[in-house]
Amino acid sequence: MKKFLTILLVLVIMAAIVCACFFTFRYFTQKKPSTSELKPEEKITSEPLFTLDNYPKVDASLATQPLTNAFIKNFTGIDVDVTTLGYSNTHPGYIKLIDDEVDLIVVTEPSEDELAYAQSKGVELEIVPVVKEGFVFYVNEKNPVDNLTLEEVQKIYSGKITNWSEVGGNDEKIRAFQRNVNSGSQTGMLSLVMKDIPLMEPLTEDRIGSMVDIINIVSSYDNGLNSIGYSYYYYATTMYDDIDKDVADRIKLLGINGVKPNYDTIKDGSYPIQTAYYIVIRKDEPQDSNTRKLRDAMLSARGQDVAKEAGYVPVN
Repeated sequence: MKKFLTILLVLVIMAAIVCACFFTFRYFTQKKPSTSELKPEEKITSEPLFTLDNYPKVDASLATQPLTNAFIKNFTGIDVDVTTLGYSNTHPGYIKLIDDEVDLIVVTEPSEDELAYAQSKGVELEIVPVVKEGFVFYVNEKNPVDNLTLEEVQKIYSGKITNWSEVGGNDEKIRAFQRNVNSGSQTGMLSLVMKDIPLMEPLTEDRIGSMVDIINIVSSYDNGLNSIGYSYYYYATTMYDDIDKDVADRIKLLGINGVKPNYDTIKDGSYPIQTAYYIVIRKDEPQDSNTRKLRDAMLSARGQDVAKEAGYVPVN
């Protein structure tokens, strides 16, 4: 009897080994699905998603126009003449969307005035981030200051720090430029940086109407050595390089709390002043509309690849 049980145990063990070998062989030799065998929703196609006729009416801020241009070209398969698109910038874009003159905008966050206007019109907005962004401060390349703390920035722009020597720089009065109310960068300055701290009222000549004008002044060796300005990372680097690389090379982005703004620190969130560019549509937009389909395409793997190729930091 004991001998029989021993033989039975040996047979059971041998059978287990054979089964294990068989399934291991099947696992390592079975055919893996190729890309062409994946389900359609798992692949990133390059087929046109829209025609120019059914592409929603889009508006964009200055810093997001290269992004919306890239989306249009990729999603229609047509190399569109972007000069015909009629962009109107951040604040006018919000007004046009609220007034139902455009279908979708890609912009910075709305200002209090823009939210109030939407409420007065009985319009609710849907706001979704499409790419990550960093809010940056820059000085002339000759300025010895390389880094500021967020608290130091707040004190400069509230008028409590007025000389570069107070933050490790030269004994020179700080000229702190600001943008006009309801511009994308001024809204960002208030909500991302100053928060509840009152922003000082600048001299008339220190409130500048465009981001390009501030960069031009700060980069100047004649009157920009003691100045500071702010913008969005993409505009101050990639976009301005295309406008005037020589000028772009004469400004220096400051680290904030010891972290320099770049693609990696914005992507991983280590740069302290994080924000985004947003897709904004009206909440009453029909669920099956091309506008919602366009928003979904922008947020898809294909859309995020397009954004990365255009120099932006994807959210997904």
